Amino acid sequence: MQDSHPTLPSLALPPAIAVSGSAHDPLSLRTYPEPAHPYRSAFVRDTGRILHAKAFRRLAGKTQVFTRRGAESDHSRSRLTHTLEVAQIARTIAATLGLNATLAEALALVHDIGHPPFGHAGEKALDSALKAHGLGFDHNLHALRTVASFEERYAAFRGLNLTLAVREGIIKHSRDYSAAAHPELSEYFLDQLPPLEAQLIDLADEIAYLTADLEDGLAAGILDLELVRDKIPFFADFYTQAQAQFPAASTQMLSNEALKQMLNALVTDLMEETARQVSSIGATTLDEIRKAPQRLAQLSQPIEAQRSQAKKFLYANLYLSPALDSEHIHAEEVIQTLFSAWTANPELLPFDHQTRVAEEGAPRAVADYIAGMTDAYIEQAWSTYLASQNSL
Repeated sequence: MQDSHPTLPSLALPPAIAVSGSAHDPLSLRTYPEPAHPYRSAFVRDTGRILHAKAFRRLAGKTQVFTRRGAESDHSRSRLTHTLEVAQIARTIAATLGLNATLAEALALVHDIGHPPFGHAGEKALDSALKAHGLGFDHNLHALRTVASFEERYAAFRGLNLTLAVREGIIKHSRDYSAAAHPELSEYFLDQLPPLEAQLIDLADEIAYLTADLEDGLAAGILDLELVRDKIPFFADFYTQAQAQFPAASTQMLSNEALKQMLNALVTDLMEETARQVSSIGATTLDEIRKAPQRLAQLSQPIEAQRSQAKKFLYANLYLSPALDSEHIHAEEVIQTLFSAWTANPELLPFDHQTRVAEEGAPRAVADYIAGMTDAYIEQAWSTYLASQNSL
């Protein structure tokens, strides 16, 4: 039996809304058929496969906000620690709503596995480099390619052979794709909404990085506490409450209390509003969730306004801060230069990536190689490239 939330009335949705996870459910099927495990469900096995994947381990070396060159603390989040925080939030929400918590956890663990090095600056640079060749970079699509093909752990097949439910969630957790633009994704029910387990991942991600990036930005000294209190009333209200409750606490402890309460309020609102949205259309089955007029995993309008205001503040004062300009410029220079050099000379790629050039062309093969790198590895490749140019 799953633990219920200790302070909320039951928010459990009708059982048939959850993805069942049974061996007979089409969403439990894999590209390559495998016998059922005697004591592990399909989604438990998916979670294990993601956790043991090389691409998952590489998240420890990939930027969330601060690169290794710019971070002033060992405590700043990496893609890996962010992912683990999203997984904790997603599992809590799914369990409280009576959804398939194991599926939600698997989707949270895999949701960032397609990100390149250097965070969003790296993704922007890689997308720009590909557009010069009529292509583009989408981290969701790259994540699907990673788990479906690039991971090599099994003698019987390429990739991790994840269930249809997890592969659909990788594609659709944060956006919708049209069948006309992406015929290669036709098996993923592009004319329907994803299950709630997938829908909630995008907001669990938003909640996790909103509060975490405020914490990391304050710790790095890039964000000013008084400015945060002035511009984010949501934070300021909880900070004031913490001051009244703990008058002798340091500003850091008060900030921690405020961020903790922010996170709790966002998660609670997401659970309550999602339950209200489901109830408002009278949905009792997964099929009705899929055919709903819009995604039902939502924040209430007042809390969404607070979240949006805080996110705009982070973009203006952290993500696009002049303090990080040099990091973003460096990321763009490294990725653009290496991409151009390797696209012009694909024989410089490792052999396994060279074999992909004939299949997909040099630009895509090079982008796949770069996207899999950690920050430290691409810095090493950059240093090697510079040394080779200086020796000419």
